[in-house]
Formats: sequence, C-alpha cells, structure tokens
Amino acid sequence: MSPAQTSPPRARARRRRFGWPQRVFSQVLLMQLAIATGVTVLATGLFLAPLSAQLDDQAMRRALAIAGTTASPRLAADLTGSRPSARGPVQTEAERIRTSTGAEYVVVMDTRGVRWSHTDPAQIGRLVSTDPSAVLAGHEVMEIDSGTLGRSARGKVPLRDADERIVGAVSVGIEYDSVRDRLLAAIPGLLAYAGGALAAGALAAYLISRRLQRQTHDLAFSDISALLAEREAMLHGIREGVVALDRNGSVRLMNDEAQRLLGLGPEAAGRPLDEVLGGGRTADVLAGRVTGEDLLTVRGHRVLIANRMPTHDGGAVATLRDRTELERLGRELDSTRGLIDALRAQDHEHANRLHTLLGLLELEMHEEAVEFVTEVVGVHRATAEQVTEKVHDPLLAALLVGKATVAAERGVSLRLAPDSLLPDRLVDPRELVTVVGNLVDNALDAVAGTPGARVEVSFLADGRTVVLRVTDSGPGVPEDRRELIFTEGWTTKELPSHGKRGLGLALVRRLAERRGGTAEVADGPEGGAVFTVVLPDALTEPGPTEPGPTGPEPASDRSSDRSEEASR
Repeated sequence: MSPAQTSPPRARARRRRFGWPQRVFSQVLLMQLAIATGVTVLATGLFLAPLSAQLDDQAMRRALAIAGTTASPRLAADLTGSRPSARGPVQTEAERIRTSTGAEYVVVMDTRGVRWSHTDPAQIGRLVSTDPSAVLAGHEVMEIDSGTLGRSARGKVPLRDADERIVGAVSVGIEYDSVRDRLLAAIPGLLAYAGGALAAGALAAYLISRRLQRQTHDLAFSDISALLAEREAMLHGIREGVVALDRNGSVRLMNDEAQRLLGLGPEAAGRPLDEVLGGGRTADVLAGRVTGEDLLTVRGHRVLIANRMPTHDGGAVATLRDRTELERLGRELDSTRGLIDALRAQDHEHANRLHTLLGLLELEMHEEAVEFVTEVVGVHRATAEQVTEKVHDPLLAALLVGKATVAAERGVSLRLAPDSLLPDRLVDPRELVTVVGNLVDNALDAVAGTPGARVEVSFLADGRTVVLRVTDSGPGVPEDRRELIFTEGWTTKELPSHGKRGLGLALVRRLAERRGGTAEVADGPEGGAVFTVVLPDALTEPGPTEPGPTGPEPASDRSSDRSEEASR
C-alpha cells in the first residue's frame, strides 16, 4: 500500500485545500485571473517603454527649439562685438531666455568652444566640456548627455551672423529629472486604467467561471475526463445501436452497434443522414419524419425497431434494436399455429373418413370402400404430383404442398399455373421460399371467406431470371395503396400476439431490389390482385440437360398401392 493511501484523511484534505483546486470553477477563475494580470502588466510595460522614449524626444526637441530661437543675428552681433564676461550682453540675453523658458542652461560659445554664457558665471571664458565640432560645422544636434550640470536633454544649433557665417553655437539643456518626473507622474493614471482593465477582466472571468460551473455541474476536470471515457466505453459497448443527430440532420455520433445494424462505417459521422442512408423509411424514421414509438423498419436483411428522442439543442438521439431473429421466430410461430389448425381440421376430417370407411366395411360394401379410399388419396396425390412436376426445387415444392393443404382447409383453391416451370438451379432457395411464402399467405388472407376463393402461383424461368406471379380472386388493392403496402409497418391485419405486422411485403420488395429486380402489384384479369416479382440472377447457368423432378416417391403413391393390394 502506498504512503498516500495510508495517510490520514485529514492530511489528504489539508493537501487538497492548500494545493491546486480541483473544481472547474476555481481552476478556470484562477487561470483567467492570471492571464488578465499578465496581459495588464505586459500592456503597461509595453506602454511605458515607448512613453519614456517619447518624453526624451520631446525634451530634446524642446531644447533644440529654444536653442534655435536664441541663435539670432542680434546675439551673433553681441558675440562678435564684445568680450565674454558675467555682465556682458551675451550672458544677459542667455539668462533672460533661460529664465523665461525654464531651461536648465543656455550656453553660448564662439568658434573656439569658449563659453560666453553659463548659469555659473565662473565658467564663462572656459572651454565647453563636450565636443562642439559637429554644431560648429553647421549641424543641429539633439542628444541625452552628461555635462557639468549633470544629465540633461540637449539641443545645439550653430550661431550665424547677418551674412550667414557661423560665429559660434548655442547649446540649451533641459534637466532630465523633469523628464523622469513627467514619466512618474503619468504612471498613476496609467495604473488606474490598468487596474480598471484588470477589474473588468476579473469580473468577466468570474462570470465565465460561474457559467462553466453551472454547465459542468461543479465537477472537476478529472471527473469530466472520467465521465467522457465511461461514455465512450458505454456507447461502443452496449448491444443497442445509438445514432446522435445535430439540428441540421447530420450524423454527430454513431456507435459500433449502429454501424453494424445500418451497414455503415465511421466515415458516416459529420454527413447528412439522407446522404448516408440514401433515403427510404429508415432515414425517415431516424430523421423524425415518421413519428411514434417502436417503429419498424427494414435495413438490408435486418428488421429494426427504432425510437427517437429530441435533444434540447434541436438535434435528436435515435436507438436501434435488432428484431430480425424475433420477427423470424414470430413468423414461424404464426406458420406453426396455422399448420396446427390445419392438422386439427385434417384430424377431424380424417376421423370422419375413417368412420365412413368403417361403415362401408361393416356393410360389406367392399367395392365402394375401395373407391372411397382411392378418391381421397387421389386428391392429395394429384396435388403433390402437380407441384413436383412443375417445381423441381425440393424446398419450394414442399412449401407449396404444405400451403395447398392449408388452403384446402381454409376453403381456398391453391394451384400452379399450367405454364409454370422452375428448374432445380436456384442460387438461394431460402430467398425464394421467403418471397413465395409471404405472397401466398397474403393471398390466402385476402380471399379467405369469399365465394369461389382461389389463388394461382406461376413460375417462369428466363435464362437466369425468375418471374413469379401470385394471382388471387380477392377484392384487389386500390391504386392509391399499391406503393403503400410495400412500406414497413403498414398492414390491414390485426396485430399478432408476438409483436407487429407489416413486414412481409416490405421484405419481398427488399429481396427483389437487392438482386436488381422489382416487386409490383396490379389488377388481376378477373378481378383480385396480381403480385409480380422479378428476380434477376436467381438461377445458376443451365447445364447440358435440365434434371427432372427428384425426391422420394410420394406417400400418396405408396398409400394407393397398399389400398389396391388390400382390395385384391
């Protein structure tokens, strides 16, 4: 066990209290205050640096302007017409100008560099302390330099007489302490502005931090990071598809299960939903154009249950559940129940036939008994022979024989069209079993209880294409509903006990379209409806010769033989 784990809770709490705060509100507030303070200090420093240089420049230009005003032709005449003295005209004029302008000094020199004026009369008649060659050469000079009166901002101009000859120079100095005093005097105002800006930044930081506190529910960054990791693990780990959409209908998030159920990849994120799914009922359900709970939709070969919940930002979150196996089991349960009902009816009819046969035998009407048995067996034998003669695939033949038995018990005549022929070359027999089973069941439901109820199934093989037609004598399908009946979830039947209807015809069309075919409905030649399904590439390439019907001898043949032997 680590020392941190063995330390008392109070010590850990004290470390948390004096260490870096954990809450988002505190961390963001401190970071923003630090940023605002740093920016304020930096801005103040960047402002003060050019301010000092600007004040220096202003002082030097002021000194140069005073020197230029002092260097008049009259002063040049006084310089050439007198001698340097503390009471001479040059000293008097220089001191008058110094006093009136507030300059630190006004020094007038001749071409040899000898002072003719100075604030200290004892310096008059002595050489200047700095090199005057530049100004005596006719150049104006601005500088920050140190002389006998200390550090100052200087301006020097040549002194010219009436004939523009250089007879000397004028040097004016501005005390540098005054420049520094102006700079220091500007700092309090600058700091006041900086303090105001810092206060405004602190207030903005506080308001932003409070908003973040409400939005993050006062969680620490580590808690938010952990929640995000848990969310990702949960979304991609659950066995239910989750699709998140933004307000524009684009995919914002799609977990692994949703990608599997919809047959998409990670590249779907960020793209419009209709572009990703290509339109259809699935896109309408997820986009909210079809409303309701537990909506059925078919995607590929999967039956999906979808629910959609809007979010506060205008988007939505949709969940998908795979009901393919459940729907298949439900359809099998419906078929099993129908078969049980048919077997129950057959059992009742078989008992009646046995009673009839027993009566004929007791009355010693043996010839009539043989004819009765032959007639009963012949019906089933004729049906099986008709199916196996025209449908060579055993799975499909068995389906049609079973459907014929169910149809007979429901008072419906189910037969194959005379020109039907389906070779035993189906690529996927189970696919055609699904199509035929759904169409025949719908036809039986449509004609049940009508006079002269009949259903006809036709198979035509054209190369590798199979054309299937199921014709019934029912009421038909209105023209305005001929596309609607192929939509997932649409039905006119009562709901079964296991779940929802409205998938049979949708699966038929989906299977046909997946092979590049079609599924349509039209009016029958004698009323009723005709469902036509075209399945390209449903057959393999034909061999040299088409095989004939295969399979064991029908049970009806064996029963007939045994009956004939018993009669003999």
